[in-house]
Order: sequence, then C-alpha cells, then structure tokens
Amino acid sequence: MGEDHVGDPEDVRAVLAAEDRRYRAMLDADLPTLDASCAAELSYAHSSGVRDTKDQYLAKVRSGYYLYRRIDHPVERVAVVGDSAVVVGRMTADLDVDGRPRTIDNLALAVWTRTPGGWQLLAFAPTPLAPTPLPA
Repeated sequence: MGEDHVGDPEDVRAVLAAEDRRYRAMLDADLPTLDASCAAELSYAHSSGVRDTKDQYLAKVRSGYYLYRRIDHPVERVAVVGDSAVVVGRMTADLDVDGRPRTIDNLALAVWTRTPGGWQLLAFAPTPLAPTPLPA
C-alpha cells in the first residue's frame, strides 16, 4: 500500500479489489458482476456529461451501447472513512459508444460504500483530460 492510501489496510485492499472486479466486468460485459458491484443508488457520470442511474447504465452495457475494448485504471489514492471510500485515479479506455469507436482519457473519482455483501460503487465521476488550448 502506498502512503497515499488512508484507512485500514484491509479495507483499502478490499476497495481496490472491488475496483478491479468492476473494471473487469465492464470489459467482459459481465452483467451479474457489474450489477453486484454497483449500489442501487448509483450515479454514473460519463466523460460526455451524461449521467446514468444503475438501471440505465446496466441497460446500456447489456445492449452493447457501451462496448469496452481496453481499460486502464491506475489508482493514485484511496481514502476509507467509516463505511465510505473514495478512489482517486485515472481511467483510459478504448470503447465503442453507440457503435462509434472512442478513446477516452479521464481523471476518475469513484465513491464506494460498504454493504453487508461487500463494497459497492455509489458514484463515478470522470474529468476528461483534453489538450489545453494555448492563450491567444
């Protein structure tokens, strides 16, 4: 565990494992695992600015609207406070969105909540990294 990880090391490991499971499920279009990984109250934002509920997001993955081909998700920091965890990192991916190929490069903020069944994703918010225009 890096020094940027805050909280009980066992909780930090469990949250990181939950992150890995969720991203693997996205790549595999593994709906049962993705469903189990997400809280009912999920707010899932996309780099396009669209925000989905859990049901909306799962329906889009199920239909192939989002087809993930590659995802990298390095983590910079995990903070576990009580029954919540915040994961700060990055998400780069190649995917098809409604049949159109896209490559995304985002800063990523994921909020997890502890449940009796394990950690579940409560919110995801990306910030697209775009080339900064030079001042005129």
